[in-house]
Amino acid sequence: MSIGTGVVLFVIGAVLAFGLEVDIPGVDDDFIGYLLMGTGAVVFVIGLVLLTRRRSAVERTRTVDERGVAGEQVTERRTDVDPY
Repeated sequence: MSIGTGVVLFVIGAVLAFGLEVDIPGVDDDFIGYLLMGTGAVVFVIGLVLLTRRRSAVERTRTVDERGVAGEQVTERRTDVDPY
């Protein structure tokens, strides 16, 4: 979702900066366009970083024999978990 939001912000900013000649008193539409373009680029990059990030889960199972520690067996399983 953040990748799409970044693209939309960038496009709206480009339209404001380069496509429209709106004269609103007290507002610089070029500056707002550049600001939206920068924000869109940052949101896009953050979305890519979050998309490529993976987490790993470690599950440990410990089985102890009835006699105690002598029959102890430890099993470890690692899996990659997609955060989405």
